[in-house]
Amino acid sequence: MLWYVYILESLKDHNLYVGLTNNLKNRIKQHNNRKVFSTKNRVPFKVIFCEVHCNKYDAARREQFLKSGWGKNWIRKTLNNYFRESKSKKLGG
Repeated sequence: MLWYVYILESLKDHNLYVGLTNNLKNRIKQHNNRKVFSTKNRVPFKVIFCEVHCNKYDAARREQFLKSGWGKNWIRKTLNNYFRESKSKKLGG
């Protein structure tokens, strides 16, 4: 089974959300259909980054890193061109 660590951007407030799932397509639908408590007031979302892992625990460790201060810096540096183009530089979630 594959595990996905993903970053969503809210098109409402331009904050980011980092998550983990084994069914990315379904999970994005859940977010956009207000089925996820932590994001229901920030829809719609778009995927701006995704990583695939073969091991759930490796994916969970990566998700936790991306939610940390170091991880948020990594996101800023890695998606620098995206943020520059979209002018959305806030990190949340």
